[in-house]
Amino acid sequence: MSLAAMAAVAEVNAAGGLLGSPVEMLLEDTASSEANAVTQARKLVTRDKVAVVFGGITSSARNAMKDAIVGRGRGLYFYPMLYEGKECTPNLYCTGPTPAQQCNDLVAYLARTGAKSFYLTGSNYIWPQTLNEFTKALITKAGGKVVGEEYFPLDQTDFTATTQKILASKADLVFNTTIPPGVVSVYRQLSEAGFQRGGGRIACVYMDETFVGLISAGDLEGTVSCLDYYPGLADAKGESLKAFFARESGGKVPFTAGTGATGMYRAIKLWHAAASSAKSIDPAAIAKALDTLPPIAGPGGPFAVAPGTRHLKMPMYVAVAKGGKFEVIERSKGAVEPGECRV
Repeated sequence: MSLAAMAAVAEVNAAGGLLGSPVEMLLEDTASSEANAVTQARKLVTRDKVAVVFGGITSSARNAMKDAIVGRGRGLYFYPMLYEGKECTPNLYCTGPTPAQQCNDLVAYLARTGAKSFYLTGSNYIWPQTLNEFTKALITKAGGKVVGEEYFPLDQTDFTATTQKILASKADLVFNTTIPPGVVSVYRQLSEAGFQRGGGRIACVYMDETFVGLISAGDLEGTVSCLDYYPGLADAKGESLKAFFARESGGKVPFTAGTGATGMYRAIKLWHAAASSAKSIDPAAIAKALDTLPPIAGPGGPFAVAPGTRHLKMPMYVAVAKGGKFEVIERSKGAVEPGECRV
């Protein structure tokens, strides 16, 4: 996310900055702690007097920070991650994919290509649980059946019992919302038990090249995902950001969507475009301008705020892991509506 923010700020300043001044980026590390997230958000808003805050990974972090920023802070906040939906707080904009954008076409594709029985595995917190509730309705609508559903502590790494339940259920597909570090064990233990070799598939909406190396290519093979961008698209904006990431990280950090990097880039570009249009950094003026902006070029295609939703409409892609890379096999017909917070 920080590299994506650096890239977006560099583009803004190379084009003349904002309202006649360069944009300065202040970076704080929350250390994946909700308490630290609140402390840093308060510091940015009250001491540093920032115009806007971008960031947060988990929904719990977003929920912890938002009052300090948009509530008592009366500021503007952009949350860049794919997430479970249902965030409709004024002055809080979500710039990552929503459940409707990720799962509507994905579940239809899975059902169309043979998945009839689904086993849902997830980490025990808000994103997996809420996303799975949304997904279960789609599975039923597509004529499928949920044959199992389990949630685990975030630090769990032994899934032996669950693997045996999955095999006994004869599930065609594991719909995974388990996050690192546990997800590595989920893949390895399913593979060791022969799930994939026996024709079973895994779907995981956040999975992309970020995890190549962390999960072996053999275990990852055949995983189906749905995101707003994949490196294999080779579009102009994506290629520019891939080059920036390679240069700034020494080739250590790839530009991918599952990390929230695409959402961060979009967020800063949106804020800049709205502030430029409104000729102001006032949150109310920017919020009004955001609903009227034309589409902006981004990785994966043009994006814009869906008016009245504080979410984005953008292209989406279904991809399958092949040989350690994700190959796009289906593209949405234009920008996909977020399906959230419509007034």
